[in-house]
Amino acid sequence: MYHVMIVEDDKKIASLIQSHVERYGYEAYIVEDYSNIKSEFIKHNPHIVLMDINLPFYDGFYWCRDIRTISKAPIIFISARSSDMDQVMAIENGGDDYITKPFSYDVLIAKIKSALRRVYGEYSENNNSEVYEVKGLYLNINQNTLEFNGIKIELSKKEFLLIHSLLKKPNTIISRDELLEILWDDVDFVDDNTLSVNITRVRKRLEELGIRNAIETKRGQGYSITINWDI
Repeated sequence: MYHVMIVEDDKKIASLIQSHVERYGYEAYIVEDYSNIKSEFIKHNPHIVLMDINLPFYDGFYWCRDIRTISKAPIIFISARSSDMDQVMAIENGGDDYITKPFSYDVLIAKIKSALRRVYGEYSENNNSEVYEVKGLYLNINQNTLEFNGIKIELSKKEFLLIHSLLKKPNTIISRDELLEILWDDVDFVDDNTLSVNITRVRKRLEELGIRNAIETKRGQGYSITINWDI
């Protein structure tokens, strides 16, 4: 079943859209926290987003750009703003389509079906990204990138494996043996020194994002990552 995220602060319109979308077999979720739609997206991991432009805090163009940093899921704008410039802005900020209010629900469903078929159909590659988010730190699984406060960096394979393992169990000690096993492959020789070197590199990568002293060394045990970022 495809999941549809509805970003519309007019509760009546949002409810009507949800009702029509679910009538066609989709599961629809209406955003409630308009202060951080990116986190809502990560939490619910929808296949497609229906996005209004006029929203509390930031407009739909902003949130579209923000979602595009972590996902290529289709985004269809639905807005009362009908100027050509608004439609151009929607496309340039990462939107896939644009519908002007008032609109036909049949047209909306047709556009949803088309977007889903194009991105998730039999002959299409699913480009949606899996993302871990811990207190504003975003780890993009498919792109090996780390993002914090709008700054994004690319990680090496071993850096990614380490930060991924630590973030999955924040505030928990992960043993050196477990981390060595995670780093082990058939190409590169991995020993205790290799682990220490790569932990140092991960610390430096976090510092590039402004996060300091996040990875703690537990002598004789292993390492843990705290989520009370020291910035």
